Formats: sequence, structure tokens, C-alpha cells
Amino acid sequence: MSITQKKGSSNPAQALPHRIRDQLRFDILTGALLAGTPLKQDELAARFQASRIPVREALRQLETEGLVAYPLNRGAVVIRMDVDQICELLDIRIALEGYAVRAAVPNMARADLEALEALLRAYDEADSVPDRVDAIRRFHLALCAPANNTRLRRLIEEYGLNTARYTYEVMSQAAGMDSPQADHHRILEACRKQDGELAASLVQAHILETKKNLVAVHRMRQEG
Repeated sequence: MSITQKKGSSNPAQALPHRIRDQLRFDILTGALLAGTPLKQDELAARFQASRIPVREALRQLETEGLVAYPLNRGAVVIRMDVDQICELLDIRIALEGYAVRAAVPNMARADLEALEALLRAYDEADSVPDRVDAIRRFHLALCAPANNTRLRRLIEEYGLNTARYTYEVMSQAAGMDSPQADHHRILEACRKQDGELAASLVQAHILETKKNLVAVHRMRQEG
């Protein structure tokens, strides 16, 4: 996924900040830009062959998503979170996604189920961690989309974005690549059966397991 792969717009000037934002977001979520990395506007403008204005706008959008911060008397940096902060975000995800999936499942059409299945195939076929992270992030968003609540979806996207880059690595270390995917297939099967309560409980249990693994891996790293 690169900036050149993003869909265009009828107004390139308006689309440019979003394209820069999307590429920087992808770099942050997949670890290409590590926590604490300075995001210098001049360097980013040169990278994207743009002026500083769309770069500044892209950074402000990432700030609202919680991926970028402006420490006092410093420029933009990739935000750094500790384990407690990530766990708080995961707790919020449990509440938000559980509610959204309960509302979404009764509204799911065949096209929604096919889209979810395609995202799980994309995960299986991915040959890199960034592609797997992106597929599962989109799977969780697609699960919640049929709730038809734009503000709720934006909140879920924000907290999902903020946790994806931290949790995938530890989930894979603790349970392997296949275990999270088995959870996703069980969630999809519940959606096919139009069982919103089961789908929601499976989603919540999946995120809770991620939280437990995150805490366990952090503890073992400290002890080791």
C-alpha cells in the first residue's frame, strides 16, 4: 500500500492532505514510523512532493485520530503509548464494538458477508505483517459498518487505529497467526446465522484476549 495506490479525487488539491494522511497513518500503524519519531514538515513535503500546507493539514488530522502529538515547544511526533493506555483503549473497543456488532448483524446483507469473507481471505494471503494488520483492521470496521451509525463508526475507527500497531505483534507472539484468524471465522459464522448477540460476545471476547496477551507479554518482557 502506497500513496500512489490511494483512489484519486476530482479535486487533487483537496485530496492531497487525505492521501498524505492515509500513507502516514499506514506507516505509523505498521511500525515503519516508530513511536517518538519526529514528523518534520519540510521532510514530509519533500517526500510527497507537496507544499507544507497539505502536510500540515494531514498531521492535524492524524492528531485528531490520536496517532500524532505536538509536545510543548516541539513539532509533530508519532505518539508513544504505554501498556496501561493501550489497555484503556482496548476496554473502550470492547464496549463500542460489542454495541455496534449487535446493531449491525440484523442489517447485514449478502454483500456485507461477502466483504467480510474477502477480508479474511486477504489476511490468509498476506505475506507481510503490514498487510495482515490492514486486513484485520478493515475486517473490524466492516463488521460495525451495517450498524449505520457514522459517529459510532468513527469512534471505533479511531480506537482501532490506535491499538492495531501495538496489539498485532503481541497477539502473534502469544497465540500465533492462526488463533486470531480462527476467532474471526467464528465471528463471521455468527453473522451468517444472524446471531447478533453471539457475534458481539465473540468480538468482545476476542478483544479481551488480545488485552490479556498484551499484558502477559509486557510482564514477561519486564521479568526477562
